[in-house]
Amino acid sequence: MSRKPTKGYYVKGHFVAEGSDLDLELKRELKGTDSSSKTDLKRESVELQKLGEDLLQLRADAMQQLVAQQHVPELLFEAIRDAKKITNFEGLRRQMQFVGKLMRKLDETQVQAIRDALDVQHNGSAEETLALHMSEHWRDRLLKDDTALADWLAAHPDTDSQQLRALIRQARKDGLPDKTAVSQGAFPRQGRAYRDIFKIVRDQLSAQKVAPE
Repeated sequence: MSRKPTKGYYVKGHFVAEGSDLDLELKRELKGTDSSSKTDLKRESVELQKLGEDLLQLRADAMQQLVAQQHVPELLFEAIRDAKKITNFEGLRRQMQFVGKLMRKLDETQVQAIRDALDVQHNGSAEETLALHMSEHWRDRLLKDDTALADWLAAHPDTDSQQLRALIRQARKDGLPDKTAVSQGAFPRQGRAYRDIFKIVRDQLSAQKVAPE
């Protein structure tokens, strides 16, 4: 009675034994040449291996989008899905080595798309970051420039003008952040009015997506 191979990896749910004809065929398909130095190739290999491991944590909707856009080939998707089912440490290690080999077959556009998807999941989108900076810009301008309120209301007429005026007066009364203290690493606690102005501005920009002047 033949014994089930103990060393190998999974491709589309099927076990591939190391040293088998299928294993050798897959390795031939995955093998490529490059003019880069061995050090560069090693570094790139390690980076792609880590990127493949990070893909296991990518949200399902983001993964499906990458697959639909052909940034993640079907074979790589299946290999990652199989890896999530493996609980044995050694089996998972070998499966991730196979994922790494598949990652090295991707072109630069595919790799960058994967990095971008992971970055959005970890740090938020570039649009969210821009909205944060826009909100800070308007809050600071409203507190420092008497003409800013009229400009804001002209661009965002749905704003409760009386509430915003009252908050600006209160925030100025509370005092603006000490730039010297901030530059030295201190972050003094701000009053509620200061925070409420930011929230009003942030909510309006999110709803209307209007850039600051």
